[in-house]
Amino acid sequence: MKTIELKVNGIRISREVEDSRRLVDFLREDLRLTGTKEGCSVGECGACTIVMNGKAVCSCLILAVQCAGAEITTVEALHHDPVGVKLQKAFVRHGGTQCGFCTPGVLMSSKALLDAHPHPSDEEICEALEGNLCRCTGYHPVIKSIKAVLKAV
Repeated sequence: MKTIELKVNGIRISREVEDSRRLVDFLREDLRLTGTKEGCSVGECGACTIVMNGKAVCSCLILAVQCAGAEITTVEALHHDPVGVKLQKAFVRHGGTQCGFCTPGVLMSSKALLDAHPHPSDEEICEALEGNLCRCTGYHPVIKSIKAVLKAV
């Protein structure tokens, strides 16, 4: 067991965690932030994507102890962020949600992209979404949603 201190969705947290505890489990089970989904457990689907220190990462591949001192943002925090709110509304308006299982991860990848590149090219959008698998949308509504946010910014 190790005590870690980190910031999750703007709140400082200090918790004792087992050395083998994955970040996805820490978020979902310990902090009850269940918006982060677990799909494949091997970093292939992107359902568990969160933003860590400004970068979109798969939380199933990171141990909680590796997050000491980190700043983590989960999908639950998007309703407090102007760009996050615009993303969510655009995804609903343009059909980027469909079944919804991949949506939290796709939103977090999109948020990290727009934070790093406020006016990304089509290529940058596609590259940012590479780690997120969606079997429902064909990605066109997702890309349309992101582009709608760019027009609104």
